[in-house]
Amino acid sequence: MSDQLIIFDTTLRDGEQSPGASMTRDEKLRIARQLERLKVDVIEAGFAASSNGDFEAVQLVANNIKDSTVCSLARANDRDIARAAEALKGARRARIHTFIATSALHMEKKLRMTPDEVYAQAQSAVRFARNLVSDVEFSPEDGYRSDPDFLCRVIEAVIKEGAGTINVPDTVGYAVPELYGEFIRSLRERIPNSDKAIWSVHCHNDLGMAVANSLAGVKIGGARQVECTINGLGERAGNCSLEEIVMAVKTRRDYFGLDMGIDTRHILAASRMVSQTTGFVVQPNKAVVGANAFAHASGIHQDGVLKARDTYEIMRAEDVGWSANKIVLGKLSGRNAFKQRLLELGVQLDSETEINAAFSRFKELADRKSEIFDEDILALVSDESVSQAQEHFAFVSLKQHSETGERPQAAIVFTVAGREVSAQAEGNGPVDASLKAIESHAKSGAEMVLYSVNAISGSTESQGEVTVRLQNSGRVVNGTGADPDIVVASAKAYLSALNKLQSKADRVAAQG
Repeated sequence: MSDQLIIFDTTLRDGEQSPGASMTRDEKLRIARQLERLKVDVIEAGFAASSNGDFEAVQLVANNIKDSTVCSLARANDRDIARAAEALKGARRARIHTFIATSALHMEKKLRMTPDEVYAQAQSAVRFARNLVSDVEFSPEDGYRSDPDFLCRVIEAVIKEGAGTINVPDTVGYAVPELYGEFIRSLRERIPNSDKAIWSVHCHNDLGMAVANSLAGVKIGGARQVECTINGLGERAGNCSLEEIVMAVKTRRDYFGLDMGIDTRHILAASRMVSQTTGFVVQPNKAVVGANAFAHASGIHQDGVLKARDTYEIMRAEDVGWSANKIVLGKLSGRNAFKQRLLELGVQLDSETEINAAFSRFKELADRKSEIFDEDILALVSDESVSQAQEHFAFVSLKQHSETGERPQAAIVFTVAGREVSAQAEGNGPVDASLKAIESHAKSGAEMVLYSVNAISGSTESQGEVTVRLQNSGRVVNGTGADPDIVVASAKAYLSALNKLQSKADRVAAQG
């Protein structure tokens, strides 16, 4: 077996399946570029056949990413596979990842197919994909709950047809580490041609063991690819976390004995970018990338760290992108310094017009708050990308009045399809009044299922980052907004969510 561990990132595909975490094409490209800078081996850019929007996103990533393999998911049918191949035409290195369910439960209840039909379709799909690209991955969906005898038969067949990577997913997060590791090892030992493919693990976090299960699949099972997402993003309880897998293997190389190509210094920037793009806030005590990951409150711990860092720290904060000097720019900073910081944060703007617009917003923000942090810049650029997209709803201005003993009022001006409109309303507070004013005109009928406020940096002068999650007719979307005025940030977030509801792109849910 190789001693090289392949990191397969599926933030843009499986991560995007979190309710409300869908991303625009430009957002996907920005994250893909950061993953490339992180030196991720494989980037699963989306599910090309699920919608025209996803096709265009996969195509955009494939045409721009040069150092990582770009992958598209496809169900085990000719239409999906052909669509994936078409989207991947511009990729320097392309992979089609095809899947079909193999557990008795899924075959009977979901697919309504017999095991023999599933076997034949898996064979046919891999054969067809292999004629279109040289790199094919196969996943038996719900593989961990599948009958081992049937699974061996299917996997042996698809390897014969040319599948170079075999991924055995714990699709519903049911596994426990020792059993999952043994399961992978048993399959590899029983299948005669198992050595002709790289084995991969893809674990969900429903019982909080996605990282542990993935590591067991590597150490016990002999897998040499791990499928994961930035911040563990994903549907239900999420996926295996890239930053935790990478730092576990790196920190405990004495145990795992594996090498990776990942440049860990870009982990934090990737985490922040994904968090601010999707509106999924990283909890402070999250391993590696949480705000408290390298903080020491106990006096005993502080004393130990001051004397020798390795008394309580097993990783260096700077190795994953943390810096002691978090303040990067101020109102006197010039355009070149701003542009350079964007590059360091993994943000690539494609034209001078975009850079100038972002710099103008930066100067405007710098006039309102004296210290500009990395998080402020990422939020600013994210906000800029939304405004550049000519969205249906766009914020213009807000006026609100709140006084003890009086019912708060808000008056807001925003554009609808380029036409300026105004609305006003009362509410239980200034935020409630502002959002009711927007809704009085938008009349979306959506239900708010989440309202979350996060301080981008650590002072009262900080920008507030607001996430609003709306649900309407079975669709769930997240909107985000940032501003030093939390009421304005809330209005921007609500309008952002309405824009996503306005988009009618159909999506086909898939799990791998």
